[in-house]
Amino acid sequence: MHKSLIVFIFITLPYFGISQEITLEDIWLKGKYRAEYFNSINWATDGKSYTEFSQNTPEQKASLKLYSVGSQTTKELLSLANFPENFLVTDYILSSDQKTILFSTDEEPIYRRSSVGNFYLYEISTGKLNPIHDLSKGKISYASFAPNQNDIAFVRQNNLFIVNCKTFTETQITFDGQFNFIINGATDWVYEEEFEFAKAFFWSPDSKNIVFYRFDETNVKQYTMQVWGENYPTDYRYKYPKAGEENATVELKLYSLETKKTTAIDQTQKGEKEYFPRVQWTGNPAVLGYYRMNRLQNKVELVHTNIQTNASSVVYSETDKAYIEIDDNLFYLSNSEEFVFTSEKNGYRQIYYSSKSSSSSLLITAGSFDVSEVYGIDTKKKRIYFSSQEDSPLEKQLYSINLDGTNKLKHTKESGTHTITFSPNFLYYVDHYSNINTPPSATLRETSKNKVVTILGDNNILKEKLTEIDVSTIEFFNFKTSMDTSINGWILKPKNFDASKKYPVLVTIYGGPGAQEVVNGWRGTNYFWFQLLADKGYIVLSVDGRGTGGRGTNFKKCTQYNLGKYESDDLIETAIYLKKQPYIDGDRIGIFGWSFGGYLSSLAITKGSDYFKSAIAVAPVTNWKYYDNIYTERYMGLPEDNKKGYDENAPTFYADKLKGNYLLIHGTADDNVHLQNSIEMERALINANKQFDMFYYPDKNHSIYGGNTRHHLYKMMTDFLLKKL
Repeated sequence: MHKSLIVFIFITLPYFGISQEITLEDIWLKGKYRAEYFNSINWATDGKSYTEFSQNTPEQKASLKLYSVGSQTTKELLSLANFPENFLVTDYILSSDQKTILFSTDEEPIYRRSSVGNFYLYEISTGKLNPIHDLSKGKISYASFAPNQNDIAFVRQNNLFIVNCKTFTETQITFDGQFNFIINGATDWVYEEEFEFAKAFFWSPDSKNIVFYRFDETNVKQYTMQVWGENYPTDYRYKYPKAGEENATVELKLYSLETKKTTAIDQTQKGEKEYFPRVQWTGNPAVLGYYRMNRLQNKVELVHTNIQTNASSVVYSETDKAYIEIDDNLFYLSNSEEFVFTSEKNGYRQIYYSSKSSSSSLLITAGSFDVSEVYGIDTKKKRIYFSSQEDSPLEKQLYSINLDGTNKLKHTKESGTHTITFSPNFLYYVDHYSNINTPPSATLRETSKNKVVTILGDNNILKEKLTEIDVSTIEFFNFKTSMDTSINGWILKPKNFDASKKYPVLVTIYGGPGAQEVVNGWRGTNYFWFQLLADKGYIVLSVDGRGTGGRGTNFKKCTQYNLGKYESDDLIETAIYLKKQPYIDGDRIGIFGWSFGGYLSSLAITKGSDYFKSAIAVAPVTNWKYYDNIYTERYMGLPEDNKKGYDENAPTFYADKLKGNYLLIHGTADDNVHLQNSIEMERALINANKQFDMFYYPDKNHSIYGGNTRHHLYKMMTDFLLKKL
């Protein structure tokens, strides 16, 4: 009887709240807690139907289905008779006439947003699948339809091409493309990273012209990375303009499909016209719009050029005492005369209306909050859809408002973060929702009533696993610094938290300009690493100090010319605040950060060495003179004009103050934040006779991933914290 009773209790223990242990293997090797992220719907141009693609696998043939939202009907678009085995699709584009599909395969990444691959055109009516380019000449990039579906443009080996969709005849547009010298139709490294686009050609609305960028990198200095793994390591050299160094000369050019001629539109000039951060056709196919910006990025002009008359005019201009951020919130109405855009000129990012004939712009939204993103304009209803942080800097909600600023409506209700994608006609939208304790979900909704049409994904499997491991709840907090600055934060305490005990703390930080870590949204895979640390008796928390976003320009731009100073001051203030809490062990405060966060954690353990015991810095900047010029000069100005700001906010400057435990980690193939940063930090620490830990990941880029790499990284960091904190 006793044995039976023991067995019975053993079997039922899991059902009475015995939680499973979170392991690094489950997180990083098995992907047990990986959230499912739902891609934005591929809407058809009618705005009432969308497609979903299922990959070709040994168990299942590829499938591309067209769903009609209104009628709830489904249509299969693939006939698989000529679909080859092992044809793994990276992405696809359904033509607006729904007659052809452009597939990309065999994709290889270059940098963060750039890649090469093979592209095929599939004819739905016949089932024929044809490569659009000569595969023997190598992979191509950025293939995209002309609006009339007759042609496809793409980039191969830094030159721009057009291929006819019927005959597959290639027309070469440029001939001077050469790696590390001339780029046509794509961006250089620094534009791709800091202006956030890689495809640099744009079809006119009438399909008669293509405007494209031409970069001349000849005079840009190159950076060399060694690639290991062979008997003799090889060098990878690419053009990377560091702070204060020369940029590529950039030209905007126009190719006419009718005349077969290429003409120049504009060319950058050093200083006052250094950048073309955006190009966009207006509602008039004869009028091209583009932003022109000075090197310090505190003045921007919106230029309109009539490609028929070559006449150009500046239709909007703005200056700022600090800097102007470029975004994608420019929308034209049905012509080139009227447009909607966002600006921070009144202290918060707000929506404005302007016209070519007007000398001033009309404020559409108003208030002490930031507009996060403009999703578009329903021109029939004259209504703008946008996300806003009006409720709280920690949240993003969907709103709409009339063009004249009246009848503002809030569409989303759940507290948290809502990221929205609309159908082309704004009849429907997909709401990607999460909060800090709830994994992402995606629902398709009818715009007019906010009615749920269908659930696209709910992450219920992961939500069930969260109950099995009995996670702790993340909470938000706020405190005032000695400078009376209000700091937002989130905190994760151990499950069996006892306020009478004292706990070590790990501060996780990013803190870069305009960024936010303290938001009511899902934190990704690191959420489970933080839970693992909490299970081991650590409190984990994050703060958003001065320089971060969501709270207007005074809070964000106060760091101008002194990047790192106020951010690290606020981290020290955070440590002072934590030491006052009765449940915090003030002698065991640690910090972890990656990239800009690695920069701040390096400052915390050096400049703030009296307050932090241990720090982990992954891929940190250690002096801004080593980083690219577009990012750095936006916030720091030119090195020759701000020597003190560069030198005295660098972790290398404070190396002699290191007292605690410092783990420095970097990938040797980091094309973004170069290994040079960590090498120079090492040099400074050695010169100061300071002991520290250092680890290199061979041939890994800024993200440090692939194979066992992430597991190895997080095990090393976890072991470091267990031993040193």
